[in-house]
Amino acid sequence: MCGIVGYIGKEDAKEILLQGLEKLEYRGYDSAGLALCNEKGITVIKEKGRIADLRGAVPLDIQATIGIGHTRWATHGVPNKENAHPHQSESGRFTLVHNGVIENYHLLQQTYLQQVQLKSETDTEVIVQLIEKFVKDGMPTEEAFRHTLRLVHGSYAIAMLDADEPETIFIAKNKSPLLLGVGKGFNVVASDAMAMRQVTDQFVELHDQEIVFVRKNEMMITTLDGTIIQRDPFTAEIDMSDIEKGTYPHYMMKEMDEQPGIIRKISQQYEDENGELTIDTAVLKAIMNADRLYIIAAGTSYHAGLIGKQYIEKMAGIPVEVHISSEFGYNLPLLSEKPLFLFITQSGETADSRQVLVKVKAMGYPTLTLTNVSGSTLSREADYTLLLHAGPEIAVASTKAYTAQLAVLAIIAYVTGKAQGKVQHFNLKKELAITANAIQTLVDAKETFEEIAHEFLATARNAFFLGRNLDFYVSLEGALKLKEISYIQAEGFAGGELKHGTIALIEEGTPIFALATQQAVALNIRGNVKEVVARGAHACIIAMEGVEEAEDRFILPHVHELLTPLISVIPLQLISYYAALQRGCDVDKPRNLAKSVTVE
Repeated sequence: MCGIVGYIGKEDAKEILLQGLEKLEYRGYDSAGLALCNEKGITVIKEKGRIADLRGAVPLDIQATIGIGHTRWATHGVPNKENAHPHQSESGRFTLVHNGVIENYHLLQQTYLQQVQLKSETDTEVIVQLIEKFVKDGMPTEEAFRHTLRLVHGSYAIAMLDADEPETIFIAKNKSPLLLGVGKGFNVVASDAMAMRQVTDQFVELHDQEIVFVRKNEMMITTLDGTIIQRDPFTAEIDMSDIEKGTYPHYMMKEMDEQPGIIRKISQQYEDENGELTIDTAVLKAIMNADRLYIIAAGTSYHAGLIGKQYIEKMAGIPVEVHISSEFGYNLPLLSEKPLFLFITQSGETADSRQVLVKVKAMGYPTLTLTNVSGSTLSREADYTLLLHAGPEIAVASTKAYTAQLAVLAIIAYVTGKAQGKVQHFNLKKELAITANAIQTLVDAKETFEEIAHEFLATARNAFFLGRNLDFYVSLEGALKLKEISYIQAEGFAGGELKHGTIALIEEGTPIFALATQQAVALNIRGNVKEVVARGAHACIIAMEGVEEAEDRFILPHVHELLTPLISVIPLQLISYYAALQRGCDVDKPRNLAKSVTVE
């Protein structure tokens, strides 16, 4: 959610930090700020709103070779300039940015800082004021930094400047993501390698409860108790051209258009020398050794997990449970004897999923992460990783990462099923090729979906999505897409549940989007549509070729029935996009949302 950048070296830090913050915009934020350190001291500039607002507020003539920056997504205190980071200590000596949540900040304030007049409503300010208090009590900065971190409970990624030690950036990490970037004559700090990829591709991962002292020619990593750690850098393999919008008006449109190519790329990435689909042997063995898979995910990834359950159970014959990560972590169910935990996460930084991973690893259970980001926290910390190969996804509303998740989950199920002799007369590679062509047909039909958005949603205040079987899970994702970028209240329902309460909400003109791609329940869902139409609903049926009828609004190209979620979601993505445009919404950066949810 929030983002941190830092630079120490010989070049002008101002532009490097601003560019880094711009690269972090996709994560979601409501304010931003910089702290620049030079011979005159530390200058703090911060603004509510976009990075463009911050850029306009930074004096053009200020020069500094050391600095830290931050994008904030409000947790403690409203979004405003006072609560924006960086925060400074009472004297101004210490300046700090922080991602995460300090759970005991109020107790620390009452215990140690009753004589300090806080300037903000944030938990972050308590950290920087504590450090100054302990320095005033006689501790050196390093000791005060460590002592404060021993007192705080919660998650944090911290970068701090000390005006009396201007050659060092003080760094700390616990639960929230943070990386160090290594350069020649400079070093950088970033929440995400993407933020500083323009200056280096060499990064060092940090582990929880580690402290780092970063200087322009060195960095010293230590544990909280002071033990020095040696760790080699890794190469961040990010194609910077993938991060640019090019001629597209929005990242979301670019990412929707990339979906056919991504399905083809995934098929290529997961094939062996004979052209057969495969996954890593160790991963396959771990899956086959399990008596039950537990899929842990949130949001869009959770919806993908619901479909993945069907794939794995139908093709591989292994029981699967799907759990919302924020619930699972605090309400652990009875587990099978040989579970395998599969974490689905676009960013690989989802805090709710990570806290589950930490718990189940401590219990000795094997873990597998399915993510789009190589080197992300959940990827590094899980026993195994399978990548989505979707390229950076910048728009907050996930599109291509979702379809990539479905494709890789299908491959996992197919390869496991084949290894057990349970998959016959089904060539997934061929079917994925057909599906990619079908997706291309759909993303090329943009004008039709723009018309549907205008016809059904121009004045809508709410909408419902209906489906049965796999279509039900896609309806959940369609409703999420619409609500998160257009702010139209939307819900997805299983068609048979209408009569159990939801139909009471249907009134004249209520938009209903119904999916009909599953042969076994096609007549059932059409019956549900008739029920809502009889009560005044405005129904849009999206059906697959082969089960279509005359009243359907759009006919999807035919694909294998198991793979219909890969194509039926495309119209819902595009309809949501155009509904948001028609309402003047910020498609790529919807209000109150973040791309990487790095706090619980």
